[in-house]
Amino acid sequence: RTCKKMGIKSIAVFSDADRKSKYVREADAAVYLGENSPSASYLNQDKIIEAIKSQKADAVHPGYGFLSENASFAERCKKENIIFIGPNANAIKQMGSKSIAKEIMAKHDVPVIPGYQGDDQSLDRLINEANKIGFPLLLKATAGGGGKGMRIVHNENELQNNIEAAKRESKSAFGDDELIIEKYIEKGRHIEFQIFGDQHGNAIHILERECSIQRRYQKVIEESPSPVLSDSKRNEMGAAAVKAAKALSYDNAGTVEFIYDDTSNDFYFLEVNTRLQVEHPVTEEVTGIDLVQLQIESAEGMTLSYKQKDIKSNGYAVEARLYAEDASNDFLPATGTVRLWDVPEVEGLRIESAIETNAEISIHYDPMIAKIIVWDNSRTAAHRKMTYVLKNLKCLGITSNQDFLLHLFQKDEILQGKYDTNYIKDHFEAGSFKNINEQNKHRSLIAATLFDWKQRQHKRGLLKHMPSGWRSNFYAPQEITYLLESKEVSLKYIIAENESFEIMINDHTYIVELVEVFDKGVRFIIDGIQQTVSLSKVSENYFAHSPDTGNVHFTKKDKFPTAEKEKVEGGFEAPMPSQIIKILVTDGQV
Repeated sequence: RTCKKMGIKSIAVFSDADRKSKYVREADAAVYLGENSPSASYLNQDKIIEAIKSQKADAVHPGYGFLSENASFAERCKKENIIFIGPNANAIKQMGSKSIAKEIMAKHDVPVIPGYQGDDQSLDRLINEANKIGFPLLLKATAGGGGKGMRIVHNENELQNNIEAAKRESKSAFGDDELIIEKYIEKGRHIEFQIFGDQHGNAIHILERECSIQRRYQKVIEESPSPVLSDSKRNEMGAAAVKAAKALSYDNAGTVEFIYDDTSNDFYFLEVNTRLQVEHPVTEEVTGIDLVQLQIESAEGMTLSYKQKDIKSNGYAVEARLYAEDASNDFLPATGTVRLWDVPEVEGLRIESAIETNAEISIHYDPMIAKIIVWDNSRTAAHRKMTYVLKNLKCLGITSNQDFLLHLFQKDEILQGKYDTNYIKDHFEAGSFKNINEQNKHRSLIAATLFDWKQRQHKRGLLKHMPSGWRSNFYAPQEITYLLESKEVSLKYIIAENESFEIMINDHTYIVELVEVFDKGVRFIIDGIQQTVSLSKVSENYFAHSPDTGNVHFTKKDKFPTAEKEKVEGGFEAPMPSQIIKILVTDGQV
């Protein structure tokens, strides 16, 4: 989008899984990289350099993941005379090690968390340093991110096992088992400052984003301004972020992450993300600045077009990350086809997504479906608007965290800004967010019944003058059994005239008038109130949505069920969609 705005030709790269993606169509050209495995496509530097050269491109934007914080790729681009739209390779390299980053920040008067980072990684030394720091403490892999190689230790008895486990995990994930030890802040908030530099020594911050609502160290909700910062504290943290940028001779977009202690109001340096952040639209919405345009201009060698005094915040922005994952089953990722993607028209709503109706969510990459960003004049108005969007957004055919996000935005602590990084872990129980009353669930079953009835009516070829479902015994209703939340629910119905129905579910009787069946839903009247339920049907699986019920998945029980396959003795069913990489046992082993 930004390239088009600037009159710059954009070239996408894609793997097999992304062949039909929206971003591939929207680019001016697209180059096939290879198979789905990241090592064969998005992490393959040779193929990407070859694609750049074949298209005679001047520059490469590395995106969010994969090679975006890879110093060797930035260096290689420089050698190949390709502009890398990101900071200089030295800044990436220095910030790639948490221990080196911490040393640099301490030298430049940026507050750092008390702890140990050193070459002596012997078990005795680490235990000794941990006891000096005191408990609780945090073990962190110096080379890592995303929560890998990270352990919270509450007392000395847990220390040795956790050090050994963190080292093993770090070695496996990053090829390096070096750890740092830090004081653990129990009531901490994650507040990050957007920084920007140019190639002429200028550096500014572009305000903060509050990113404390996380699960497993992955952000779920981000907002700006932070609900906890005073103007003086914001200025103090912003000045520290600019010091960090100048310490690195920083020359593009980056983010300085701080941990903010809610108890003492102190803040400490965490790390620098040497790339554009996933949540950057939050900053764009409150400042009106196109950060990608700034990135491109900086990479072209232009001087920053903003001074610190020019940076002002207008209103409030909040972002929620919509993931293909099952929040009621430990947030395990999900796969499948998005049968219906429909976004409500709301002023101030911005959707960032590569998803559209019939898009596939595969096992190969991150399960994020979309970023939902809303802007309004105040925090209260922005949160209310986000609640409305989450109620009315339709993402059918796949398990997502949409209902969980809606649940979060209805919690008092979130509305009041009284939360920390442990909020989800401490306040959320699996399934607690899915409290749909029985009659609302019935609406989805009624919608499916009406939808199927109308389809059958269109296909009728014989005895069209006879009422549908006619019986010689008028009082014998038709019956359908649905499986909802692993329970059988029996629905019976009798058809009156003019597409009116008497529908019985458990002890409830509903008088229902069908208004219309359309491509992806049903409209009907119950007790004088018109209802609309969006519906997607795949075989005997139904995915329904209405603002009152959220997403409901159920199946129709076959009248003549096929025999289930016998489970293989000694077989194993994976808890989430996955790919078998290697079998580590052989026949005959016990």
